[in-house]
Amino acid sequence: MVLILLTAVFLSGFAGLSWEILWQIESALALGVSARGTALTLVATMGGMSLGAAWMGRHLRRRRALHSARLYALLELVVALSGVALLPGFRVAERLDGAFWRLSPSLGPVLHLLAILVVLGPPTVAMGATLPVFGVLAQRRSLSIATLYSVNTAGATVGVVAASFLVLPAAGISSCAALMTSIDLLVAAAMWLSEGRLADPSPGDRMQDDVRVAGAGARIDGWLAGATGLCTFALEVTWFRSLRATFQSTSESFAIMLVGVLGPLAMGAALAPAILHRSGRRALPFLLGGAGILVLGLGAAIERLDEWLPLAGHGYWALTGLRLLASLCLLGPPVLLLGICLPLWLAANPDPWTQGRLYAINTAGAIVGSLLAAWLLLPTVGSTVTSWLVGLLLLACACLLARGRARRVLVGLALVVLGGAVLGRSGVGRLRVQSQTVDRRHQVLAAYEGPDATVSAIEVPGGDRILVIDGFETTAETTMAHYMAWMGRLPVLLHPEPTSALVICFGTGQTAAALVDEGVTSLDVVELDRSVLALAPLFRSNRDVLRHPGVSTMVMDGRAWLRRTEHRYDVVTLEPMSPEFAGTNALYSVEFYRRMTSVLNPGAVVAQWVPFHIVPPSASVGIVAAFVSVFPDALLWVDPRDGTGIVLGRQASAAGPLGSAWPGLDRKGAHRDLSPQEILAGVWLRGSGVMRYAALGEPVDDDNQALAYGRLLLHRLAFGDRVAQANHALVKQMALLSANP
Repeated sequence: MVLILLTAVFLSGFAGLSWEILWQIESALALGVSARGTALTLVATMGGMSLGAAWMGRHLRRRRALHSARLYALLELVVALSGVALLPGFRVAERLDGAFWRLSPSLGPVLHLLAILVVLGPPTVAMGATLPVFGVLAQRRSLSIATLYSVNTAGATVGVVAASFLVLPAAGISSCAALMTSIDLLVAAAMWLSEGRLADPSPGDRMQDDVRVAGAGARIDGWLAGATGLCTFALEVTWFRSLRATFQSTSESFAIMLVGVLGPLAMGAALAPAILHRSGRRALPFLLGGAGILVLGLGAAIERLDEWLPLAGHGYWALTGLRLLASLCLLGPPVLLLGICLPLWLAANPDPWTQGRLYAINTAGAIVGSLLAAWLLLPTVGSTVTSWLVGLLLLACACLLARGRARRVLVGLALVVLGGAVLGRSGVGRLRVQSQTVDRRHQVLAAYEGPDATVSAIEVPGGDRILVIDGFETTAETTMAHYMAWMGRLPVLLHPEPTSALVICFGTGQTAAALVDEGVTSLDVVELDRSVLALAPLFRSNRDVLRHPGVSTMVMDGRAWLRRTEHRYDVVTLEPMSPEFAGTNALYSVEFYRRMTSVLNPGAVVAQWVPFHIVPPSASVGIVAAFVSVFPDALLWVDPRDGTGIVLGRQASAAGPLGSAWPGLDRKGAHRDLSPQEILAGVWLRGSGVMRYAALGEPVDDDNQALAYGRLLLHRLAFGDRVAQANHALVKQMALLSANP
């Protein structure tokens, strides 16, 4: 029976973290990517877990006898059934989003919260409710609740790895959801069939006497549980921000960072029973104080990780292993100490109500810590100082519990370590940006740490200016960015009378400036991060386009704008973040292009970036395949200066194939740096050639997440510096086949 229980608890954690990955993807697809949306999702999901734990603890405290295993089975059944409703529920929310927004933009956040509560409320409450049930099951089988907590967290660790590196890359979202539903149903069936009647552990009022004895300690434990939850999640937000700048914001990197937190948490929970048995609560000052000192001491190392962690010269799995090792070495020690605390308090308070309350308080503290770090501390003082404040809070908690010499030692160590940390700062945000690819001789012109990203403008030797987002050089004023202006010029030149245009992702503004230069009189710019727009004046190449009278800006997810707006466009052009970045798959998918058709005027031309220099041929083909599945009248243009690809298309037209006429070339007044002959020579594929090229791969869609979970880094490293050449060779091969069928 113990083996069945441990296996069920492990599988429950395995599925639980996989569900959270799917929730994150689906909520962003349905309701848009935004810092506020992320905060609402966090509050709703973790709030549901907090509510579930408190409610179930109270329920179990009042029951004299119950079928605990079957109760656990019913909770797992709720999670499984909620999984069945997940995808349809978010599709309904997506349809409602546009209607609510057009009725009143202020209703958007209301719908977001309601949708999250309806779709994710039942499973999150059920997941939170399992914690007090663990306590009852552990008592029945002479186990510690900390042991079950450890096994569950270990399952979550394995679930993150399996979902991110195996299931999602191989099968996609719907198959992953089906697998997790099956796992939850299996757990529910196993626990239901293994049930035995649970009697009240002792007659009379002995349980109430035990609760009264533990009451004073439980109150202190409650305050500390909230504080450690706040600190753990504030550190997760803060340190993940720094690590993203080193690892880059890919789905694989998030999985690595989560393992760096969940693994030590599982290990800490496993150690908790032995520490409780040997030292009791006397260990808490040393656990909290040690964590605080480690947080202070490791801040400088995390800040400088980009300077010493190797980037080149390693294969995919070696690089992944190095990043995982770095995460475990830097995040692991303090998280391990913090990971002992909550399970220790749970094990020290056997009453289900107290256990549920402690878990609920800890989860509520996690919500506060996440929001406090993301929305107040990071924008105000930056990631390093935020981590110091968290370390000092942990030390303050330790000093409240410590006595005499122990307290003096903690204070002395804290002062020494903090002094070393201050001296060891590298000036991130002032003197440099965290990145493994940026020229180290750069000068920081301006930097913003917002709730969801760090955005910087830098200047490198020679005077080139670069926009850096979370350590990645997203766009620049260099010769390698020549194509950016032509992202705007090409679709205008292919359209007979363009007047209205939409730019999704502003960057340095070169595309928007080119559209205005080509005569577009009405231009909407949709940008996800307000900081990018704030930095626009630092980039001379956009010629102050945002001040042009015909230009309007919206801070919003581009996909959300398409379903919310009633505007119609003659031209749409977009250059999202690099395709492998987390969340960017949504702006390259078939569903995205289908949504785009609702905002297009007849004959409208769409331009999509194809980053031949970044992604392997399989990904380039997938991007074009998704595009031409919606815009079949297409051509593929390759910039003659930097070799970047641009696929342009429109829906079926009676005016002849796209590219058979370039009416815009007859319009005068634009400041183009390519001759008409160079422009026409840039068309490498058209018509059947584009279709032949697209047929080589699978279109990117919302379900397969081919870019976010397609191991693009693995395939790109296989080509090394030859990735652009490999892309060009494949396109030329298709051009040759089309010319000689």
